[in-house]
Amino acid sequence: MSESTPRITAQYLEQFSHQTVRILGKVRQLRGEQATIDAGGNVSIYLNRDSHLQLNHAVEIIGKVQNDLSVRVMACTDFGPENEIDFTAAEAVVDATHRYREIFYEKDT
Repeated sequence: MSESTPRITAQYLEQFSHQTVRILGKVRQLRGEQATIDAGGNVSIYLNRDSHLQLNHAVEIIGKVQNDLSVRVMACTDFGPENEIDFTAAEAVVDATHRYREIFYEKDT
């Protein structure tokens, strides 16, 4: 994917409506083609056929933020059991990328 994919948490969803983003979260609920992840708050995810998520696993979602602030998955990666990921460090990375946007993103993002 050559498109810029800003790293976000739930608190940034509204700022990135209709854009492609990356979200690291914990799988909390699976319901058919939908899931809920905890990414500093609950995020509704619409899965694609290649999405194979497991409850209580860490997952990185690359997807497009919809009008209702849900995310439609383009790609996802299962990072294994959630206790193996340092989510505090991941949130610090997200905060740094938004604090110093000019380093990480083009101006129109």
